[in-house]
Amino acid sequence: MAEKILSLDGNSLSINDIEKFVTQNIKVKIKDSAIKKMVQSRKLVEEWIAKDDIIYGVTTGFGEFSNVKISHNEIEQLQENLIVSHAVGCGEPLPPFIVKIMMLLRVNALAKGYSGIRPATVQLLVEMINNNIIPVVPSQGSVGSSGDLVQLSHLVLAMIGKGKVQIIKNVFEANAGQTKIISSKLALKKFGLQPVKLQAKEGLALINGTQMMTSFAAFLSARAIKLKKIADIAAALSHEALRATDKAFDKRLHQLRPYQGQLETAENILSLIDRSEIRTSHLKNDARVQDAYSIRCVPQIHGASKDAIDYVTSRTAIEINSANDNPLIFPETKEHIEGGNFHGQPMALAMDFLAIALSELANVSERRIERMVNGALSQGLPRFLTKHGGLNSGMMIAQYTAASLVSENKVLAHPASVDSIPTSANQEDHNSMGSIAAQKCYRILLNLENVLAIELMASAQGLEFLKPLKPGRGTSAAYNEIRKVVKPLKHDRLLFDDIKKINFLIKNDVLLNAVEKIIKLS
Repeated sequence: MAEKILSLDGNSLSINDIEKFVTQNIKVKIKDSAIKKMVQSRKLVEEWIAKDDIIYGVTTGFGEFSNVKISHNEIEQLQENLIVSHAVGCGEPLPPFIVKIMMLLRVNALAKGYSGIRPATVQLLVEMINNNIIPVVPSQGSVGSSGDLVQLSHLVLAMIGKGKVQIIKNVFEANAGQTKIISSKLALKKFGLQPVKLQAKEGLALINGTQMMTSFAAFLSARAIKLKKIADIAAALSHEALRATDKAFDKRLHQLRPYQGQLETAENILSLIDRSEIRTSHLKNDARVQDAYSIRCVPQIHGASKDAIDYVTSRTAIEINSANDNPLIFPETKEHIEGGNFHGQPMALAMDFLAIALSELANVSERRIERMVNGALSQGLPRFLTKHGGLNSGMMIAQYTAASLVSENKVLAHPASVDSIPTSANQEDHNSMGSIAAQKCYRILLNLENVLAIELMASAQGLEFLKPLKPGRGTSAAYNEIRKVVKPLKHDRLLFDDIKKINFLIKNDVLLNAVEKIIKLS
C-alpha cells in the first residue's frame, strides 16, 4: 500500500487533514504549483534588495525600529538576530502534537507564495516534520498580535541549529513529552540535514503568523466536532437512567425554533433511545408532564454549543489557509504591502467563544450527574447509585469531581480577548491575547472530557437498576462499550480508574465509533 502523503498548497488544507496528519503520522510535501509561486515572490525580494529598496523587516529593523535602515551586508545577520532576540518564551513546553501542527500550518501558509521565502528553507521544515524532529517550544510569551512571535521563534531556533528538539514518532503517546531532549544541530545531523542560514526576509516570514493559537484551534475544532456527539450520547444515557419523557424532543417543537444545533440534538436523542424498553415500560403510566431543564432542554443547551462549535470551525478553516505574514509579496503587481494579517483577533474571539460553548456542555452534564446520584431527584434510583448505601458511598464523590471541573471551567472561560497590553513601545498598541484564549480552551476541553466520562459512568450504573429492561439502540451500543472496560459498581472501588478508562474511550473515538455503527449522529 502506498504511503499516505499530505500535499500542501496553502489553500486546501482542512481540519480533517490536520487531525489525520497528527494522529496517523502522515508525511507532507509541497505541491509543485506552490513551489513555483514561492520562487516568483522570492525573486522579487532579491530584486528589491539589489536595488536597496526600503522594505519593512528586510532592509529595516523591526517594530519601533522600522525607521532604522539596515546595510546590505547586515541583512542576513538581521534575520538571525530576529530569531534569537524573539525566542524569549517561558513556562512548560507546548504539547508535542501542537508543535507538530504548528510546523504544518507554517509550511502551508508559506506555500501560498506571498512571503518571499526560499523553497529550500521551507523544505527543511518539511524534512523535520517527516523525520518527526519536534522543536521544544515554551508555552508562554505570546500576546497574539504580531503573530505568535515567541513560540515560532523557538521553533525556528531548531531550524538554524540553535534550539532544542525531541524525536517523537507518535506525538500522542502518553510519554511523548518526556522523550529525551537533544540539540537541534545533533538531530538534524542524525537525519543528514543541515541547519539553514537565513537570508533576507526569511526569519520574519517564518515567525510572523498565528500558528500556535491556530494549532490549538484546529485540534480543538476537530475534537469538539466529536465531543458534541459524545455529549448527546451521555445525555441520552442519563435520559434512560432517569426514565425521562421524550416529549420534549418532538421534531415539530424544534421546527418552530429552527436552530441547526437544536434540531440535530433533538433528532440525535430520539435516535439514540429508539426502541428503548425502558421508555416503553413507563410511557403509558408516566405521571410527569415534563422533566428538569438539564434533560428537557438538552436540544436547546447542547444545540447552542453545537452552533458555536460550527462557527469556530468555520473561522479556523479560514485561518489555516491564510497568509498571515508581513509584509506580503504580490508578484502579479510586483508590490510589497505592509499590513496586519498576523493579528490574532479572529482566532482569539473564536477560542473564547469555544471555551464558553464547551464549558456549557460540561455544566449541564454535571447537573445530570447530580440528578442521578441525588435520591430526591433520581426517579427511584438508589442514593449515589449504590445498593448498600452507608457502608458504601457509591458515586457520591464522582459528582464532587465533576463539580470541581465545572467550577474550574467557569474561571477559565473568562475571555482573554477582552484584554490588551500594548507592546513594542506602543507600536503594537492592541494585542489579541489569542494564544492565552487557545490554551485556556484546551484545558476546558480536557475538563469536559472528564465530566462526560463521569456522566457516562454514572448513567451506565443507573441502568443496572432498571434491568431486565434494555435501553435504546444507540444507548445500548454506548452502554455495551462502557461495560467492556468498566464493570457495574457493586461495592466501593477506585472510581479514578473507571473514569480514566472511559476517558480513553472518548479520546480515542472508541465510544463514538461503536454508537455510529448503529446510528449516524448529526
